[in-house]
Amino acid sequence: MQSEGGNPPGADSAVGALLRALAFAADKHRDQRRKGAGAPPFINHAIEVAALLNRVARVEDPITLQAAVLHDTLEDTDVTFAELVHEFGSPVAQVVREVSDENGLSRSERKRRQIEAAPHLSERAGLVRIADKIANVRAITFGPPIDWSLERRLDYLHWTKQVVGGCRGYNDPLDALYDESLQEGLRIVTLEAAGK
Repeated sequence: MQSEGGNPPGADSAVGALLRALAFAADKHRDQRRKGAGAPPFINHAIEVAALLNRVARVEDPITLQAAVLHDTLEDTDVTFAELVHEFGSPVAQVVREVSDENGLSRSERKRRQIEAAPHLSERAGLVRIADKIANVRAITFGPPIDWSLERRLDYLHWTKQVVGGCRGYNDPLDALYDESLQEGLRIVTLEAAGK
């Protein structure tokens, strides 16, 4: 595959590499929407994860940022690992694979495996995992899926703490934002539960 200027993918500038990953993810997620209130386009989540890494954690590494916008492509689209390697290189594809759940597993098994895998993630994958959990905690707090009970929301929030607990320590500001987001989420959802 050649980029617009005729350069191979590895010759992209950092900005060009990120934009190419964004375009790829947007195309692959084009028919998908988040389950929360308003059903926002799925790609918004991928952009939020990359933006958190850049804005909060000050990550400028193109591999980490590309992996952030691609992090759900293996799990939620028809993209294969080989395709990611071909399009973006092995380092990006490997980070995406590290943060992807294996298809076909039950929700409880996927959740268990994320907890077990968290301490073994590479630094790049750990950063993506925490930024993803921050975005998800915010979504569960402020715009949860309409069919999620308050109990399920609280269970999810507590589960994220187990996952993040295994992969934190790479970036203090990102860890702090997760802690703040979780505490806010627990407070809001607990108040909602008390009011019902």
